[in-house]
Amino acid sequence: MVVRAFEKRMEINVKEKRKIFSIAACAVMCITGVTGCGSGNKKGDGSGHMYRAALAYNPKSLDPQYATDPSSATVIKNLYSGLVMKDENGSISCCNAKDYSVSADGCVYTFHLREDNYWFFDENNDDIIDDDEYFPVTADDYVFALRRILDPNMHSPFASEFMCLSGSRLARDNAHSMEALEVVAKDDYTLEISLDYPCAEFLSLLATPAAYPCNEEFFLSTKGRYGLDDRSVMSNGPFYVRQWYYDPYGNANILYMRKNEVNENESYDIYPTFVSFSIEKSEAAVKQCFKDDTAECFSSVKVGGYNPKKYHISGYKAMTLGLIFNPSDKLYSNENLRRAVALAADREALKGETGSDIQPAYGIIPPAVDIVGRSYRELSSEKQFDIYDTKAAADALAKAKSELKVSSVESVKIIVDSSTVDSRYLHVLSQHWQDSLGIYIGIEDLTSKEFNERIESGDYSIALYPVKGDFNSGLAVLDKFRTTDCLKHAAVDGFNTDDVLKSSSVTELVNSYTAAEKGILDKFGFVPLFYKSTYLVAKDTNEDIIYDPFTGSIDYRIAKNYS
Repeated sequence: MVVRAFEKRMEINVKEKRKIFSIAACAVMCITGVTGCGSGNKKGDGSGHMYRAALAYNPKSLDPQYATDPSSATVIKNLYSGLVMKDENGSISCCNAKDYSVSADGCVYTFHLREDNYWFFDENNDDIIDDDEYFPVTADDYVFALRRILDPNMHSPFASEFMCLSGSRLARDNAHSMEALEVVAKDDYTLEISLDYPCAEFLSLLATPAAYPCNEEFFLSTKGRYGLDDRSVMSNGPFYVRQWYYDPYGNANILYMRKNEVNENESYDIYPTFVSFSIEKSEAAVKQCFKDDTAECFSSVKVGGYNPKKYHISGYKAMTLGLIFNPSDKLYSNENLRRAVALAADREALKGETGSDIQPAYGIIPPAVDIVGRSYRELSSEKQFDIYDTKAAADALAKAKSELKVSSVESVKIIVDSSTVDSRYLHVLSQHWQDSLGIYIGIEDLTSKEFNERIESGDYSIALYPVKGDFNSGLAVLDKFRTTDCLKHAAVDGFNTDDVLKSSSVTELVNSYTAAEKGILDKFGFVPLFYKSTYLVAKDTNEDIIYDPFTGSIDYRIAKNYS
């Protein structure tokens, strides 16, 4: 048995084991009476609840070094924990590391791990935490996780973000050179990570799910199924997966998690006892679960119809909506025509037209991206990108007509995903384009499916496209212009984020972000128009449900329910 093979490594004192076993046994007695357990709050603190939740789609994988979809992100956030985490203010704090130090040159990070963070795998599937079913998370587990990110056979989508690691290029280019990666377990609880250069973003990268630990022996025991079913995942976080059932042709699809008692300690409270997810087939179905009172909360890019006096509604401007142009279009492949449209975009005309849902955007990186607890947009004013100039726009249009050998520019329509944003805001800008340039640019509302199909097939001239990072970092936002096909043409050839990674201080990081934004905007292949909010809506009997608008994850670790 794979977990039993680790018994020799379990140096946990008997008293602590008995305490954990006793707590777990009490929890098991409640299995047949979930309602009774849910109402057993300790001293009215909202603990012990069974959270009912819904996932819009079946998680693609529970492998944190690979998964990016929101359903996977939610389960992963509740299943694992990492060395460090971002607190509610956006600052980095220790999680499984009890402390860390950085060398004088900023290139060597030494982490001392907590000795009370454990892997748990319910090998006999009896919901009892047996002595031989849990064992310490060690420095080797972080070494293996970081190696997996750079392994070319792994195809991790996060590899480019970790190219600051010393030896990363050799490891990425040759799977047999993983030893070159200078990530070393000095002992079971001391981890040393060397970088090629000082990187101000490094701790933020370590706070992402990609840097969660992975136990090599358990990983190999799954024989290629790691993260793909409930018997191929092992928890070191607040909950463990008790059952994961999905039939694409059925309706009773669930993913059921239980509190991982072994990881509760003085600084790591886990409030709910259970989290039970129904797996739905659409975001609309998740909203219906909320209406039917079978889900405590849901996330969405639109919250019309929900009264903030009746619900807890939290919004975060984590998305930038901008115009993209088909590089094969007979007209808008012309840079001067794109320049004319960008110069004539009068965002000031939107004042008074927009509500709290959106705000005019001049830059690429949205306000929800933070650096050391402050919005990047506060540190780098987007007004420096305000290029509104109707005369310059008219001059660019004249050059475009000459280059295209046309006397007028025929009308086109901007395709819009109507499930993301209300297109009425675009009509304001459309009128200004018509008034100042004599160009008619209409709007075509589409469903998400239609919009994505049109983008993929190239059946558009202009589209209002959403840009959002896979985690809270300008690095992740900018990386979309390297990895997303319809955005690649908006950046210069060979665009990368190396300069951002090489920023050694917050000031350098802000300057690198700003320079990268300007480089993209100067090509006029992406014209930012709106910063858009994404939301978490929760019943008013809930508190402290933590939503990450970038990954889409919902964290229930400290969630409290007072129903």
